[in-house]
Amino acid sequence: MKKNKLRYLGFLGLLGLLGLVTGNYGFFGFFGFFGFFGAAFKNTDELLRKNINRAGLNGFVVATLGLVVSMVIITSLEALEAAALLIAITFVVSILTFTFSLHIYEK
Repeated sequence: MKKNKLRYLGFLGLLGLLGLVTGNYGFFGFFGFFGFFGAAFKNTDELLRKNINRAGLNGFVVATLGLVVSMVIITSLEALEAAALLIAITFVVSILTFTFSLHIYEK
């Protein structure tokens, strides 16, 4: 059996340490990626790969639609200041969609 490559997403949790160095508390959200290290103890099988693909598709669709809506809002309001916030919200929602979809598919 192959090792689960999903565990490598856990290394994104190290970006949360930038919050301590820079004082920007927005980086603390990256600590949530440490939860993917739990996948290190699971072996990859065909069903898990299929579920990861399905959850990844859900996350991709949400990210694409979220970015389209973000671009429309930024263009219509002509507020470039809101761009970083809207893109960050889209990123968070797409990662949460992937995580919750994978959790539901695994049950």
